[in-house]
Order: sequence, then C-alpha cells, then structure tokens
Amino acid sequence: MDGIQGDFPMDEAVIERFLIGFDTAVMPEGTKVISAVTYGKSAWTVTGRIQVVLPDGVLKYYFLKCASEDHGRTMMFGEFTSVTTIHALIPGLVPAPRGWGKFKVSPPDTYFFLSDFIDMHMSTPEPIQFTARVAELHHKGTSPNGMFGFPVTTCDGKLPHTVAWESSWAVFFAKLIRGVLKLDIETNGPWPELEAAAEQTITKVIPRLCGILQSEGRQIKASLIHGDLWEGNVGTRADTGDIVLYDAGSYYAHNEMDLGQWRCEWGQHLRAEVYWKNYLRNFEAAEL
Repeated sequence: MDGIQGDFPMDEAVIERFLIGFDTAVMPEGTKVISAVTYGKSAWTVTGRIQVVLPDGVLKYYFLKCASEDHGRTMMFGEFTSVTTIHALIPGLVPAPRGWGKFKVSPPDTYFFLSDFIDMHMSTPEPIQFTARVAELHHKGTSPNGMFGFPVTTCDGKLPHTVAWESSWAVFFAKLIRGVLKLDIETNGPWPELEAAAEQTITKVIPRLCGILQSEGRQIKASLIHGDLWEGNVGTRADTGDIVLYDAGSYYAHNEMDLGQWRCEWGQHLRAEVYWKNYLRNFEAAEL
C-alpha cells in the first residue's frame, strides 16, 4: 500500500487496527504504519513483522500471521482466543494479542492474527525457568465449568482439535484421538490395520489407563494447556532472558498433555530428563 515499505502484502483491515486504535491503552489513535516485511517461517501460514511509529515518535513492532479460507479463520480465531486466555492469566508468557480479523481484499478470504513482536532466540530453553512457567500456566489455568474442552476450535499446526466439552478425561481424550484418525483417513486414505489398532486403543486402552484417573474418588483438574508445546514454539527473550511461548492451540485438559510432545522423535532438547523432572517438582504426577 502507498507509503508502506517492505515486501509483505498489507490490507486495509490491518491498517485500520493501527489508525483507529484497537486498544487505546497501548495503541494510540493515529499510529502510522511504516513498513511490513516477511518474517519467520511457517508451514501453514504467512507471517510478517510490522513497524509502526506512535504519535509521540516511538517506534514499535508487531507480528502478523495470515491464513486463508474457512480453515484459516479457524486457525486465526483459535490462536487469538488461546493467546488471549493465556495472556490474561500470565502476562508476558506469550506475546500480547492485539486482534484478529478478515482482510477486505478477496478472494481468497484471508484472516489474520496480530500480536506484539518479541525479539527472541531459539536456543535450548533454561530447564528450571521453562518448566516452572509451564507448571504455573497449568496451575492457574482452571476450566470455567470444570470440564475438559474449549469454547472455540483450536489447532495443532493446521490440524483442528476436537474440543467439545466433556466431564470425563478418558472420553475427551478418546474423542481427540478419534478426530486425529478421521483427519488422517481424509488426507491419506483408509489404512485398515491402523484403524483396527486405533479402535482397540480408543475402546480398550484409553478407558483403562485414563479412566482410572477419575475413579474411586480420584480427580483430575482440567488445566489450561498450550496445546502445541514442542520446542519450536518456545523462545527466550533477547532483552530479559524470559521464556516466551507462542503458536498456542489451547484447551482445558490433563496438565500432562502438554508434556507429550517433549518425548517425540523430532525433539532435540525437551526430550532430556531434566525437563520432565523439573516440571514434576512444580506439578506432581497424577495419582494412579
């Protein structure tokens, strides 16, 4: 657009967020957009860094993420809702959310999520601080109705979570797995052997291993989780050294759900024993 430097395509809907002042406490009316440049890498979205100048002459940066069509709307609204919920509990743990919306230019229908830009590095997260912050989120984030789920659909990458409210963790987890299996079949076609094994897991294994956690007087707190907590979504602020989480796809779940990806084959750092041991110093393991 006229007067805006850089290679990232801007839209009037985003510009209006700055010109009108979508949050007058932090974004004074009359803020001017200076540049928009492509920034970062994402497999499912297009991302950029926006530079603005505030009415008092101070420069400030924002992060813009975009995706198209109905699935893009689900991703952007889900992330905005997730980050807003986390930020309300623990300011600074995630980049402050500033808004989401739809581009005025179409087709295709394109949706965006806007947040503060934080200069961070992607080195190995410091174990004690990282695990304490994650446990703090799990302790403070309490389901509004005591159930497992979330009020809007969120995503793990591009894959939507099945987040309809359930009082039983075993039932919720089974539906989550069944939703993933359904997406796999739609994408890759039928695989009878996998489907048979998955059905055994869903109908036999999950009720036995997860159901016991809510039997004979045992209870599970439905905790707010990040929802996609692999090491690629963890950074360290360059100015303060504080841990920052991003790309959230949250829901209320068993708190240890966030730890599952730490042991995946693609992990380089979080697979280390020091991470889960330090986490369990802040949040005890579930009773069996």
